[in-house]
Amino acid sequence: MKGLVRTVAAASVSLAALVAAGATSASSFAIRSGQSAEGLGMAYAGAASGGIGMGAMAWNPATITMFPGRNSQWNFTYLNANAAYDPTQPTRLALPGGPLNPIQNGTGNLGGDGAFIPASYSAWQLTDRLWVGMTTGAPYGLRSKAENQVNAAQIYGRSARLGTINVSPTVGYQVNDWLSIGAALQVQYLKASLKQASGIGPAAPPVILEGDTIDFGYRFGFTLTPMQGTSIGLAYRSSIRQSLDGSFRTPVAYIPVKANLNLPDSVVFGVSQVINEQWQVHAGVEWTNWSRFRNIPIVAKLAGVPVTSLNFQYDDAWFFSLGAEYRYNKDLTLRAGVGYELSAVNDRNRTIFIADNDRLWLSAGLSYQLTSKLKLDVGYTFIDVKKAKVNYTGFHPQQSAVLFAGEAKPYINVVSAGLTYRWDDPAQTVPVQPVVRKY
Repeated sequence: MKGLVRTVAAASVSLAALVAAGATSASSFAIRSGQSAEGLGMAYAGAASGGIGMGAMAWNPATITMFPGRNSQWNFTYLNANAAYDPTQPTRLALPGGPLNPIQNGTGNLGGDGAFIPASYSAWQLTDRLWVGMTTGAPYGLRSKAENQVNAAQIYGRSARLGTINVSPTVGYQVNDWLSIGAALQVQYLKASLKQASGIGPAAPPVILEGDTIDFGYRFGFTLTPMQGTSIGLAYRSSIRQSLDGSFRTPVAYIPVKANLNLPDSVVFGVSQVINEQWQVHAGVEWTNWSRFRNIPIVAKLAGVPVTSLNFQYDDAWFFSLGAEYRYNKDLTLRAGVGYELSAVNDRNRTIFIADNDRLWLSAGLSYQLTSKLKLDVGYTFIDVKKAKVNYTGFHPQQSAVLFAGEAKPYINVVSAGLTYRWDDPAQTVPVQPVVRKY
């Protein structure tokens, strides 16, 4: 038994190590879409109430009590984001008289070839009331690289790469027939690299800021079962203060630096309801405290003085989702969902790295029970992002020596597949009645 636990944990961590920084599929550089193929097929409706299967553990650790026996799930997601900033007016230098910038072309596509995002979950029922488990994934990530490295906005950014690996040991306890509670420790590795041109000329060498860190946070939540077939979930994810240790490189200097990134905390609420043997419906609301992610001084480690800063000045974000599932037969379940997100980014603070705005999710997916122990999930989402304007025209939080205004028409395609495996014999499992039964 101990050997099995070690094997499952090792498999989970090895998958997390494959994380690549991805183009964002949620507000700013958060990644929602890479957490679960089953959830992706319903725009993550019911994530807090267990409606999206084992992936719900990434939002609400109390949902671990919905999975009897010993189970593992592996998810593999490909995300392709498309956006290009085209100038909407001539680009000028922020000097007296404002002469034209010698470069006038736009960024070209920022999304590149997309990104691969894995996530995994394991749940082990110890008694009729106690569970332990593990989740791994990439809650934040960004890969942004201008197709045209020589462009009118190159002084604000040529490329950005941010990746995370989050490993979360989880425990859940079923207090009684109507209440379960859960908690998880978040151990999160973050690595970031930002590059921009040091000047306005085509051959301007880069300025590079990079660093990494491992830090800690937590999640906790509960689920309620007011009646059979109804599940209500509420959960909180803490902020993680990432203390980056890295370097700031210019054409003439190499400076060891440090910086504190206060990643946002969040609250998620969900409801899942069984209508009959064929239909289930789900709903969810998520609030993310992005307003705490504002001005970040980059401090020289030796001198203790700021050498530059990253000024984001974000707003809070909201995500709303609805989904439904239809059990076509004993093996096949179809699902669909819709979501809408109010972004943390607006026309005043949007940067050249992220073509982010309010967005509409259109999702569909299915599950197929391959054997009595193995289930396949497939999900697809198209994310339609509102036109995104970037305005380095004098009042931007990161304003520099170039007056640049541009507009992008972003959209994102996400496809995901997942496998869920039941390690034990269901006939020998400690009895438990899942509130929202996932076929």
